[in-house]
Amino acid sequence: MKGLIAYFSASGTTKEVAKRLASISKSDLYEITPKIPYSKEDLNWMDKNSRSSQEMNDKSSRPEIIKENLDLKSYDVILLGFPIWWYIAPTIINTFLEDYDFKGKTIILFATSGGSNFGKTIDYLKASVTDDTIIKEGKILNGNLSDSMLTAWLKTLNL
Repeated sequence: MKGLIAYFSASGTTKEVAKRLASISKSDLYEITPKIPYSKEDLNWMDKNSRSSQEMNDKSSRPEIIKENLDLKSYDVILLGFPIWWYIAPTIINTFLEDYDFKGKTIILFATSGGSNFGKTIDYLKASVTDDTIIKEGKILNGNLSDSMLTAWLKTLNL
């Protein structure tokens, strides 16, 4: 079975982890790309008027993504990565889940974070998929991660 690693990366940190996971697991890689890229100012979580702060304060916010012809039929399991914002996934992840058909799929989350855990991420993401889509909490992947550590984690997923 060929795997898919889909990810959103605002600053490049999650992208690097996703690329390494895809390389180790020999999975396909898909970047969730915002239609309007995030600037450094957009990502300033200390500014209540920044784009990221406004999006996260409005849980119905759905930042537009560049929608590509992503055929999910050949994937049963998708690893989905993102940075943690305010203890949940950025709302652009909801956009991704709502723009594609994940019916019957299993989604395993991985994230990067400055110190937060997954919090209520699964609760917020479940509203964006069908009832027969399974979303599982995976792992926060921070710091200097060795290939052997990533390989060991991937093996626990039985991909």
